[in-house]
Amino acid sequence: MFLPAGLTAPPAEQSTIDALSESGTDLFEIGVPHRAPVLDGPAITAAYHEALDRGTRVRDVLNTVSHAASHAPVVVMAYGESVARYGPRLFARDMRSAGAAGIMVVDLADSLAGTWAATLTETGLACPRLVPPQTAGDLDEVCASASGWLYAPATHHPTGYRGPVDLEGLDRSVRRLRKASALPVVSGIGISTPALARAIAPLVDGVMVGSPIVGALASAGREEAAALVADFAAAVSAPAEDATHE
Repeated sequence: MFLPAGLTAPPAEQSTIDALSESGTDLFEIGVPHRAPVLDGPAITAAYHEALDRGTRVRDVLNTVSHAASHAPVVVMAYGESVARYGPRLFARDMRSAGAAGIMVVDLADSLAGTWAATLTETGLACPRLVPPQTAGDLDEVCASASGWLYAPATHHPTGYRGPVDLEGLDRSVRRLRKASALPVVSGIGISTPALARAIAPLVDGVMVGSPIVGALASAGREEAAALVADFAAAVSAPAEDATHE
């Protein structure tokens, strides 16, 4: 599941991570707060702004990563500007030292992909790639710069989208990626309900959920968010034939 770093003060954040882990989180995606997260919708954008207004910086994200990594593998989610400002090699090294298993730059330019992938390989980190269905250019080149997994968005909308998802279209996208690479394929973005997660789970190797949990944390608190994580975890482990979706 996705969690923006700095959403609350450190002691509360650590308690939230503990609760979400106990509720069934298999992997944490820790988001680096960014002022203009163009791929994100209102819930995550608001969370990022709140974290930045609180003074959250990369050094604080390192502490979040470290605590989350004590429970489950961690992949850091960042925008390229944040990485460039900190310094790509230093960013990779410090995240690795904090316990991260990989870093996904969600707006990574194809022209920088090879250099960034080499930096992560040298540091001992995975380099997941976000691959939208409408990806232009050579898919083989995109996949060649990836490691860990490929991320196939369930929708072309920003995070937090709550409308219907084209499951047949997602299936075609996933099959296309599987032909181009042997890496596992994970889906996220627009997986708004446990029922929808259950429908998508048979198509991919993993399901990522972010905005519903972030929204629950903001509106209802830690216990409600943890209960929702448990619902999503149960949904993706349910038999495919029981799936119902919007």
